[in-house]
Amino acid sequence: MESKQSETSMRSDEVVAMSDEELNETMNDSGKEMPPERAQRFYDRLRDRIHSYLERHGRVAEKTGDYLLLVPDIFMLLWRLTTEPLVSGKNKVLLLSGVAYFVFPFDLVPEAIVGPIGYLDDLVFAVYILNKMLLDTDAAILREHWSGDHDLLESIQKVLNAADNLVAGNLMARLKKMMK
Repeated sequence: MESKQSETSMRSDEVVAMSDEELNETMNDSGKEMPPERAQRFYDRLRDRIHSYLERHGRVAEKTGDYLLLVPDIFMLLWRLTTEPLVSGKNKVLLLSGVAYFVFPFDLVPEAIVGPIGYLDDLVFAVYILNKMLLDTDAAILREHWSGDHDLLESIQKVLNAADNLVAGNLMARLKKMMK
């Protein structure tokens, strides 16, 4: 299993200094696979943003902190599964839509406006994708690519149980509708 630490030679401050345009380049127009170094940079930047936010907002973000800390690991899981040969083409399309939802700035709760709290809708969308995948994909495949600290299936269930509270009700309805 890969370590959660950066496998690239980039320093953390270089990752944080990346512009949103550089992040958006992680998905190219031809729909080809995201290069591993770009996925890693996105992961590193995401972790840094969330950790900085939680350090600054401590008690205010206390309720959502545990969920926000799942965001980078869920992103990497989605990306890793897109390259897994045992994942069906149908599920890879779902996974790529989840990766794109993280990367592209246009979503239901834009991070550019609300900061890292805006990743909660990305997390919920990704978890719905993973939960849907579990209908026809062995959980061991997902666990093999998971680098989080807690059990993956428990983490998925925790987010699903809290989803209505994490994301406003009308946004949850939209996310559920997108998954049908």
